[in-house]
Amino acid sequence: MSIETALTRLAGVEHPVVQTGMGYVALPALVAATAEAGGLGILASATLSYEELVRAVAEVRAATDRPFGVNVRADAPDAARRIDLMAREGVRVASFAQAPTRELTERAHGHGMLVMPSVGARRHAEKVAAWGVDAVVVQGGEGGGHTGAVPTTLLLPQVVDALRGSGVCVVAAGGFFDGRGLVAALAYGADGIAMGTRFLLTSDSPVPPAVRERYLAAEVTGTVVTREVDGVAHRVLATPFVSSLERGGALARYPRAVRNALRFARLSGTPLRAMLREGRAMRRTRSLTWPQVLMAANTPMLLRAAMVDGRADLGVMASGQVTGVIEDMPSCAELLARIVAEAEGVLEGLAASKN
Repeated sequence: MSIETALTRLAGVEHPVVQTGMGYVALPALVAATAEAGGLGILASATLSYEELVRAVAEVRAATDRPFGVNVRADAPDAARRIDLMAREGVRVASFAQAPTRELTERAHGHGMLVMPSVGARRHAEKVAAWGVDAVVVQGGEGGGHTGAVPTTLLLPQVVDALRGSGVCVVAAGGFFDGRGLVAALAYGADGIAMGTRFLLTSDSPVPPAVRERYLAAEVTGTVVTREVDGVAHRVLATPFVSSLERGGALARYPRAVRNALRFARLSGTPLRAMLREGRAMRRTRSLTWPQVLMAANTPMLLRAAMVDGRADLGVMASGQVTGVIEDMPSCAELLARIVAEAEGVLEGLAASKN
């Protein structure tokens, strides 16, 4: 079974479902499993050095011949080089967590790749559409990680209306986990859905067991939006560690951020000079203050502590509110088959109710 939409035709996938590029989670095994199951898997590269990205793309390529994407930080100093690598390796989609520059969009298009940024506001969608992007992932406030205040049910129709007739595919994110959600997104006018937390909680996910249990035990009220991770709104699981971050204040915040930034530089092999260049770029492109830039450098290590080292007591766990309604750990193949079957059942039921 499959549901064909403008997204499936554009990306060459079987199902209109995207697995988002979550740092330390969207690794080659999860991306390849999603692709093999008929969805669009997105490899996270923000937490990978260039050399690690080369190996990761090769791993996905060795595991599947189906289309997949790579998520690139638009403000990364080597973003253009990463796009060139993706083109050489036949990556289908260049995904961006923030809006790419016009130059990066044109560079990816010049290589024949699709460009798919994430947006959290109607004006952002209009801006990137004017640059000629192929699709946008529209994330409502329910979503995990960096998020906004407008819920999906209000943001999605705004963007659909704004982009109607533009030819840009709209992918809905924030609060999706099953076939009912897929049908609802299609009813709003979207061309598919994107999910992060739902794919994190699959048997193909690399997340340590102890951390998975934290997600599965959470209630729908078990997340919090904090600015203490990287200076901007970030939805994470509510834990005692996050509460301690919120209580810490500037005297604890900035020394910790410096230590974590230095640790990340050592682990990733990123020269401090390059990190400073990236910081200046972030100030310019994202209008951040230097304290916010410092907090942003803190983020990878706080995520790594939980998502790689399994230390939920010493790290943060980005999570959508949807974690509170997820109760199992299917494989990607089982999850996508279930979503499509349920969506088709809902559509058949709606059709029958009209007769």
